[in-house]
Amino acid sequence: MTTRQAARQRRARRRLMLGTTVAVAAAGVLAYLSTALLPGHKVDAGPAAATPLVTSQPKAADTAGTASPSATPSATPSPSSSPSSSPSASGSASPKATASAKATKSSSEGTQKTSRGSTTPPSAGRIRPNTSYKGVATAYEAGVGDGACLFGPSPDMMIAAMNTTDYETSRACGAYVLVRAANGKSITVRITNECPLPCAPGQIDLSQQAFAKLADLKVGRLSITWSLVSPSSIGTMSIRYKTGSSAYWCGIQAIGHRNPVARLEVSTGSGWRSLPRTSYNYFISDNGSGCGKAIRVTDIYGEQLTISGLAVLPNVVQPTRVQFSRH
Repeated sequence: MTTRQAARQRRARRRLMLGTTVAVAAAGVLAYLSTALLPGHKVDAGPAAATPLVTSQPKAADTAGTASPSATPSATPSPSSSPSSSPSASGSASPKATASAKATKSSSEGTQKTSRGSTTPPSAGRIRPNTSYKGVATAYEAGVGDGACLFGPSPDMMIAAMNTTDYETSRACGAYVLVRAANGKSITVRITNECPLPCAPGQIDLSQQAFAKLADLKVGRLSITWSLVSPSSIGTMSIRYKTGSSAYWCGIQAIGHRNPVARLEVSTGSGWRSLPRTSYNYFISDNGSGCGKAIRVTDIYGEQLTISGLAVLPNVVQPTRVQFSRH
């Protein structure tokens, strides 16, 4: 083989190898394009963006007329003495409360039942459990300790008048409140009265005897924080029918309850009727429905006390053998 023939053969082999390489590359491109164009095929374009986790907050229980539980500072001054104005007969809607398991008790007044709702959220108004409020304390001459709540004379003078806003149409009546002064002293008082304007939200008008436990009366106004408490040393609850009550019209009042009362109902024979509450702390049955029948009282924690066997005895305090649980 001559040198010229060998060169031609080498050039022929190179052209053959180049053509084969190009053919193989072209076939690969065609195969990729064919696969990509198939229906439903997705091309991986890199890592996908993270999906945000969306959560929803549970809805709060519906409580009509309920304000924010956050502390409300006092903004306006109050007179050193502020007895309540005459009570009106306006009523307010009672909050809802339910209960489960029942325990039965008997007494000379009749059958009395206690039912505690373990899953019912607190049915509180403006004054809520486990909440601290900020305000000021003032002092007033409380006399025998009676007031807008119409409990009558108080067995002790560790009592107070709640400002009209937090009094909330007598929902605060009978509540026990721990009052703490900036100087470190504290006192527990029972709400028996209303302090009208200019008492501001958060303000508590203490009896002079209670105020003196915190500071000298000459101080006049004292910065405080206060919160709802459920005292241990307390007797049983009582029921009183208002003067003028009968089988045709009656007003019913709970006295000596450990926790604030959220609702009072009367038996109608076919169920329970919730009675409207007045600013003077009586629940009214204006057509006599349930007067003299079983009474069911619910506190702000949802616990229910059912009392039967009480006669309609106007202006007579009738003791029971039941009391709300501590919280």
